[in-house]
Amino acid sequence: MKQLSKIKSRGFTLVELMIVVAIIGVLAALAIYGVRKYLTNAKTAEARTALGRLAKDAQSAYEKETLSQAIVPINTTANISRALCPPAAATVPAAKLAIQNAKYQSHPSEWRDGAGWECLKFTMSDPQYFMYGYTSVGTAGAIGDIFTGTAQGDLDGVGVLSTFTFGGEIQGTTTSDKVLTLFDQIREANVEE
Repeated sequence: MKQLSKIKSRGFTLVELMIVVAIIGVLAALAIYGVRKYLTNAKTAEARTALGRLAKDAQSAYEKETLSQAIVPINTTANISRALCPPAAATVPAAKLAIQNAKYQSHPSEWRDGAGWECLKFTMSDPQYFMYGYTSVGTAGAIGDIFTGTAQGDLDGVGVLSTFTFGGEIQGTTTSDKVLTLFDQIREANVEE
């Protein structure tokens, strides 16, 4: 009976306590990494969503049929043309420092500065982690004309930009059989920077 009570009153050994502390340390490190990854994904979701919207706006602008501004004589036809929007004059915001480890609240006039943003009718009214740009090469609506939307942000403030790129190209076999095809995915570089 004496031996049984000795076993019941025995505590944890130092080795057992060290193993528990090590397990808790590993779990804490994994949790910190998971939370950091979750926060980064939440921030980069802004860029992915905005670029998807920008691409849809570019597609809508391309599909909009335009005619010449001249009068069409009776019993004649006028050619309908489609074209990509011209490049935006500047990124929004224009300065990289504005988004370095911070959110930037753009002014509505920044999205009206230049024919590119106005043609796309693309704006952002919420504060943003990224600066956005739009370029196009060949805006006559010819096969091979391309557009590119970019989002760049310095999420951790170390001077290295996370870059997201999305765009499309006019493809077709004849001048009457053209379509604006979007890239298959958003291209990402330095996502966790």
